[in-house]
Amino acid sequence: MAADGSGRVYVLYPHYGEVPDCRNCLVPTMLLVTSADNGKTWQLPRVMLESGSGQFDAQIAVDPTDRRTLYAVWLQSKKREVMLAKSVDAGATWMISVAARSAVELDKPALAVRGQSIYVGFNHEEDVWVAWSQDGGRSFTSNPVNVAKSAGWSLLGGATVDPAGNAYLAWASYSKAGGARGPVELYVAKSADGGKTWTPNRVDVSSAAPGCDTYDCAEAFLGAQISLASDAGGTLYALWSAGSKKLGPQRIYFSASTNGGENWLPRKSVASVDLGVEHAFPAIVAGSTGDVRVAWMDSRKAPYWNTYYRSSSNGGATWSEEIRLSRYVPGFKYIAKTGFRFPFGDYFGMAIDNHGDTHVVWGEGLNYQSPGAIWYASGR
Repeated sequence: MAADGSGRVYVLYPHYGEVPDCRNCLVPTMLLVTSADNGKTWQLPRVMLESGSGQFDAQIAVDPTDRRTLYAVWLQSKKREVMLAKSVDAGATWMISVAARSAVELDKPALAVRGQSIYVGFNHEEDVWVAWSQDGGRSFTSNPVNVAKSAGWSLLGGATVDPAGNAYLAWASYSKAGGARGPVELYVAKSADGGKTWTPNRVDVSSAAPGCDTYDCAEAFLGAQISLASDAGGTLYALWSAGSKKLGPQRIYFSASTNGGENWLPRKSVASVDLGVEHAFPAIVAGSTGDVRVAWMDSRKAPYWNTYYRSSSNGGATWSEEIRLSRYVPGFKYIAKTGFRFPFGDYFGMAIDNHGDTHVVWGEGLNYQSPGAIWYASGR
């Protein structure tokens, strides 16, 4: 999800189903939905690029310097290409190119932009790599950099560029010996030279998350994740899930750094629920100096899940009242009055619009394999 400075809100997602009037669209196809009135009404979904390959892992961002130029990335060509799309006319037309290409399958792209600087991180053979452009996407480095040379496998979680032009990537690193049943290290790496070199800094360590045999989901689907944002004053914010007991429930934590990720404040739990409740899928966005907003999912109403939200105007020193965003809607077999059965997909997004309102999209479903839907909410 992204929002520009003119009241437009954008949602980019892979559609797992037939796309009308698109003969070359395979499953899934990347679709864009746009609102021109701050989310009050929405246009019909539009195909980003007709392709003979499935398209995965949507990311979309508005350049914070002009609050107009729009960028999107996704995977296609059997997940061996990271596609970059750029629009200067509110998504009416797009310039599309390849940001990175590989001989093996890629995963979990992360997009960060500021002015002419564009950073596209992605997973490649268990490590975190990054390609970058310093000319607004007209060209990308021919040799992406390996940011996380781990001894196991790493899952990218977020990216941002601060007002000074420093770039950051965040990821969860699983050890080769322990895999999904071992400890997970959470990292943030910084580049101060336009992406050429990166300095990783460990933020936290999590125990292995519980399996999810009940939901028939992939191993580590509910494991530690980390998301990242920076505000207009240059403060860096991280939101992540971590557990203290092996195969025990994860919890959502927050921290901030005012010196480019070199040091972090002691972590804080942002959920009001007691210990022992499973949390997952942290999402974060930041705006003006000190303005940071977070959301997550948890199962305090087990076996049902819900999406929750809090905001802070002072960099996380204090937080607003916790708000439950997910609601009961009749006619969906995976939604009850106490929540939805399971998170649908391992991403959800947030944005702040030109009025200072928050916009959130997330997925709800019956289980990991079943059909589900994208749901939307907005407010202060």
